[in-house]
Amino acid sequence: MRARTIKLLVLSLLACRAAPAQSGGLRPEWDIRQSLAVLIADSKRLQPMLGEVNPKEWMAKGAPEAYVAQWQALRDEIGYLERTATELAKRPERLSLALETYLRLQAIEAMMRSFTEGIRRYNNPAVADLLLGVMDENAASAARLREYLVELAANLEAELQILDKEAQRCRADLINRPAPRR
Repeated sequence: MRARTIKLLVLSLLACRAAPAQSGGLRPEWDIRQSLAVLIADSKRLQPMLGEVNPKEWMAKGAPEAYVAQWQALRDEIGYLERTATELAKRPERLSLALETYLRLQAIEAMMRSFTEGIRRYNNPAVADLLLGVMDENAASAARLREYLVELAANLEAELQILDKEAQRCRADLINRPAPRR
């Protein structure tokens, strides 16, 4: 009977994995990998552009020292984004990686909006516009990642519900069995 229960659990899990693909629930792995490749390529374009900017020089023009820390944090966050997006491309079923990638992207966008105001004021408005342009190009990839994150979470919830139902059914089946005779 135990082998039958295990077979039912495996079949339930397989049915759960197949159902979203048929109904258009979870996008194919190649699609999310392609979006992540674009996201990584765009973020790699940001690093050399930020390297051209030197917020330490802005302090002579009255800029707060916080821009230096923000500049370094932004460069670090872009590196973290590249690493988490690369890991997610390797393992797109990982909800934690999808969430971390999306949150890092959101952090970069927020920091970039603030930092470009400093570039606009203390350096060169054209450079600020260029950086914001690259960020805007990332918007489509960010939207696709957000959609994938929601799809992945919904898919995992559906899998857990099916497994829970099956576990409850098996538990009820075991409880309702007559006791073995001694």
